[in-house]
Parts: sequence; structure tokens; C-alpha cells
Amino acid sequence: MFDEAFLPLLLAAQATRIGMEAQTVIAMRLAGMAGLWDSPPDEMHRMVAEKAVAVVEAGSAATQATLSGLSPARAMHAGMSTIGRYTSGNVQRLGDRGPTWSIWPL
Repeated sequence: MFDEAFLPLLLAAQATRIGMEAQTVIAMRLAGMAGLWDSPPDEMHRMVAEKAVAVVEAGSAATQATLSGLSPARAMHAGMSTIGRYTSGNVQRLGDRGPTWSIWPL
């Protein structure tokens, strides 16, 4: 993996990517609530329910890394990688659905 000297840079890049993906997901979900984005019917429930699962998985990954003797930065990387899988998955899933134009008169 990365040398320890580059780990803070990796963590900063990871946090930036997760933040950008989270904002994208928020925008698509808000557009879905307004009827401008094709959202699945259970999206409002999913956006609440998945957070608890993601936090538990991220905490578990970080704890496991810490108990394995890894550095705090590597434990943070393990937890953030888990959160990143959720954010990138949401961007992909919602992005594939695309905007809906059904409210616009043709």
C-alpha cells in the first residue's frame, strides 16, 4: 500500500472524495423528492436505514485495524474505505437512474 509518509495525503484525498460523493447523493435525492430525478420508491427509507449499517461497518473495520496493531491513520483509512464504498455505490446507483422529465409538458 502507501508508505506511512503519504498516508495523511491519502486520508485527505479519501475524505474529499467521500464529501463530494455525499453532496452528489444529497443533490440527487433532493431532486428525487422534487420529482426531477428518477428515485426508487423506498429511497427515503433507504437513506436513513443505510447510515446505521455504514457506521457500524466502518467502526468495526477501524476497530479491527486498531486491534491488529495498525497505526491510527491506517485504522482511519479502514473506516473511511467502508464509508467510501457506500457513497460511491449510492452515486452509481442513483446516477444510473437519471433525471425524469415527466413533470415537464411536451
